[in-house]
Amino acid sequence: MKYTEKISNKLNDLLILTYDAKRGYNLAAEKVENPAIKKFLKDKANQRYNFGHELKSEIIEYGKLPEDSGSIKGDFHRAWMNFITTISPNETERMLEEVERGEEKILKSYNDILDNKEWILPSSTSDLLFKQREAIRSALETSKMYEEIVS
Repeated sequence: MKYTEKISNKLNDLLILTYDAKRGYNLAAEKVENPAIKKFLKDKANQRYNFGHELKSEIIEYGKLPEDSGSIKGDFHRAWMNFITTISPNETERMLEEVERGEEKILKSYNDILDNKEWILPSSTSDLLFKQREAIRSALETSKMYEEIVS
């Protein structure tokens, strides 16, 4: 089965967002001092690294070329994260807020693909995307829990 160009583009968009999320989590982990939160952020960076490899494999499996880097928007978001830590009295809370903002954006992208009734995704793709979406939802909930603790 071959992907349509639209599906392929959407999966590559997810891949780019995944690269951005990995870099964002790594940056946030550098900025926080709380060991439990730092571990959570590093774990999520590693998870996104693995998500990227899974998405790449899925894209290649269906004859398309995967993207190989993040986005300019992601670069700006990380620059913003760096800036806000210099002016914020609660660096950890601000990092978690930015992580959540990024996760909500990527979650919307997953929903756009999975909820689109016009596309028929191969089962391997839909299974992968469902699994990754649920992990992102879980990470978002955990991040919000940590934010409540540090605020």
